[in-house]
Amino acid sequence: LGERSFAWGARTFVMGIVNVTPDSFSDGGRDVQASIEHALTLVDEGADLLDVGGESTRPGAAAVSEDEELRRVIPVIEAVRARVPSVPISVDTRKAGVARKAVAAGAAVINDVSGLRDEAMLDAVAETGAHACVMHMQGTPDTMQHDPRYDDVGAEVLDALETALARAEARGVPRTRLWVDPGIGFGKTVAHNLL
Repeated sequence: LGERSFAWGARTFVMGIVNVTPDSFSDGGRDVQASIEHALTLVDEGADLLDVGGESTRPGAAAVSEDEELRRVIPVIEAVRARVPSVPISVDTRKAGVARKAVAAGAAVINDVSGLRDEAMLDAVAETGAHACVMHMQGTPDTMQHDPRYDDVGAEVLDALETALARAEARGVPRTRLWVDPGIGFGKTVAHNLL
């Protein structure tokens, strides 16, 4: 990823989370400079990679505009990339325009909580050469916890992830550039999460 090689399976790697949003449970309400400082602190504390997000995906969260999301994340990605170029950065976004500009600013991974549902996002992943994390989510952040239901949660999540991977591969994205995330809590009850 970027300038760093990872030996997956050799040990547990830690991703530090930088939420550049006013409603984050951990570091919300921060301005860009505070978010940069938070990212650098995470690296000092041992984070192997960083995930920068500018749109809340908590249950019930409303979407923000692309311009607002860019205003939040691009300065953080650029500054962190300049200060610690060996630490790969992931951008947490559902918007292809944000993904493209984040990769241009130095992000190596596109973390799409919507599971590459958007055709434009598939193109962004394929054309930028970035890695992508494909997550499962039932619904959208503002609706995902409104009575989520499954006949077989494990099979349905696996099927959705396999479908997303196949769509990306059909677009020319090698599977070696794709990660999966079952989306704990994203359109799932506590019981679903435990299955």
